[in-house]
Amino acid sequence: MPSQLVCRPERDLPVAVLTVSGTLDRMTGDALGAAVRRSLSLLPSTLLLDVGRLRVAEPQALTTLGSVVCQTAEFPAVPIVVCGADQPTRDALAAAPDCAGLRMAADCSRALAEADAQTPSPGIRVRLRPVPEACRQVRHLVTQACGAWQRADLTATASLVATELVANVVRHAHTTMQFTFGLRDGRLTMAVRDGSLRMPRPLDPAVTDAGGRGLRLVRDLTDAWGVLPVSDGKVVWTQLTTGAAR
Repeated sequence: MPSQLVCRPERDLPVAVLTVSGTLDRMTGDALGAAVRRSLSLLPSTLLLDVGRLRVAEPQALTTLGSVVCQTAEFPAVPIVVCGADQPTRDALAAAPDCAGLRMAADCSRALAEADAQTPSPGIRVRLRPVPEACRQVRHLVTQACGAWQRADLTATASLVATELVANVVRHAHTTMQFTFGLRDGRLTMAVRDGSLRMPRPLDPAVTDAGGRGLRLVRDLTDAWGVLPVSDGKVVWTQLTTGAAR
C-alpha cells in the first residue's frame, strides 16, 4: 500500500501552523516540501511545523525532513519551529549541518502561545495589480516605511529593489501580486508573490527592458535573495542588512 502523508494548514497568519501526519519516506518527501513552501509563501511571522503524528519510515527520510525544513529556513523573516518531534528526529535534525539555527520545541501549544505573545515586527502587506502604476505605489510605500522605521539611509536602495521586483511581475508574470516589506532582526526583508509558474532568469544579459535592469540589479543591491516556487506561482524575496546591524 502506498505511503500516505497529510499536511494540513491549521493557521496561516500571523503565525502559521502546519500539522504533518502519516508516513514520511522517499515517496512523500515532495508533498512535505510543497506544503512547507506554501505556508512560507504567505510570509507569516513564524511557521510552526507540528510533526507529533509523523512517522519517519526510514533513515533516509530524516535527511529529506532536514533538507525541506533547513534549506527552506533561509527564507528571510520566517523562522521555522519544529515541534512535537520524537527524540530520534530531534537528534537527527540537530546533527544536520544545514540545521544549525533550527528551533525545536517539545510542546506545540506552548510554542504557539509564545509565538503569538511576541511583539509583531514592523511590516506592510499589500496586493497590487500588474499595471505600471504599481511601481509608483510600491516606491511610496517603501519610502514611508523606511522613514517610520528610522531607516531613511536605505530608502533609495530599498525603493529601487522594490520597483524592480514589482516591475518584473508587471512585465513578465502579468498577474495580481502581493508585496510584503518588513523589518526583523536588523534586516529589511522584501518579497513579491505572483501567480506565474515562470521562474526568473536573473543572470540573463539580454534583460534590457525600459524601466529597470531586472533581477541582476536586485542581486547586486541586496545581501541575499531567492525564489520560492509554490504550486500556484512563486515568491521572489530579498534581504538587506540595515546600517544598525552592519
